[in-house]
Amino acid sequence: MSQALLKVRDLRVAYGGIQALRGVSLDVREGEIVTLIGANGAGKTTLLRSISGLIRPRSGSIQYTNCDLCREPAHRIVKRGLCHVPEGRIVFANLTVRENLQLGAYLRKDSREVAGDLESMYTLFPRLRERMSQSAGTLSGGEQQMLAIARALMGRPKVLLMDEPSLGLAPLLVQEIFRTIREINAAGMTILLVEQNAHMALSVAHRGYVLETGEIVLQGPARELASNEDVKKAYLGH
Repeated sequence: MSQALLKVRDLRVAYGGIQALRGVSLDVREGEIVTLIGANGAGKTTLLRSISGLIRPRSGSIQYTNCDLCREPAHRIVKRGLCHVPEGRIVFANLTVRENLQLGAYLRKDSREVAGDLESMYTLFPRLRERMSQSAGTLSGGEQQMLAIARALMGRPKVLLMDEPSLGLAPLLVQEIFRTIREINAAGMTILLVEQNAHMALSVAHRGYVLETGEIVLQGPARELASNEDVKKAYLGH
């Protein structure tokens, strides 16, 4: 079994007097897709934002390759190899598709390799090639999601944090996004996936955690979680 690349231990986060995370611990091993499922407000986005340095935890640790990320600024965390695809797609609307992708590589100095990766993104997402000169704000929701994923990949991360990639997308596009998630994982990318579509998330993940009101209440292989009666009732509509 491969070693944990990312270890979260007893993480506690509060907004004022509200406890958003109450002692969360999880591992993400190299080469895995780990999914985090739970209802709205369970703390899933807070956890990803804490890992990527956008929120400072009250206590606990986030270990990534033996470095504690809890005091690291967000740009340093990106440089260490963790990239975040935020909820809501958040592309730079006034910039072109190409400019958005180039911004994903802003910490890199290897211009020839960046150009090669740009070409790889157009191969992975042919629609982005067709629209490379368009403003990102004119893209459809599905295309913006592809752009957000591709922009993160341009940073050459070792771990990709993905927050609700299927949110607001038509079923066919959801299938396409999840096919891409499988593809980039098969190429070696480690992924921590937050996703309200629990059925799709558990179908691509190796392992999963269930978060309820800021606490992990269940964890295990994705296949086992998908057949768990409580998970079925609460998240899979059975």
